[in-house]
Amino acid sequence: MQATRKPREGTAQPDRDAQFRYLSARVQRFQRAKQPVISVDTKKKELVGPFKNPGREWPPKGHPAEVNIHDFVDPLLGKGIPYGVYDLTANEGWVNVGIRHYAK
Repeated sequence: MQATRKPREGTAQPDRDAQFRYLSARVQRFQRAKQPVISVDTKKKELVGPFKNPGREWPPKGHPAEVNIHDFVDPLLGKGIPYGVYDLTANEGWVNVGIRHYAK
């Protein structure tokens, strides 16, 4: 088994630089006017509960954390869904971690 690599890039978009110049000019204009400029981001959903996690933890030697054998969603705990909003002008933000999403 071997992980994949991502060495390939697609073709360059001819108006990509113009797009970012436009956005940058708008951001600067709003910041000069003391208006909020927000960045919104969400991250990968993660299972909540005693599941294997690729992160690192330093438990005492010989006492590994016990986790579930299978990674099935716990219907009571669900998944953690991180969502954040950051105001570039005020240099402030918040993060919410929900446990369910709603589809209409």
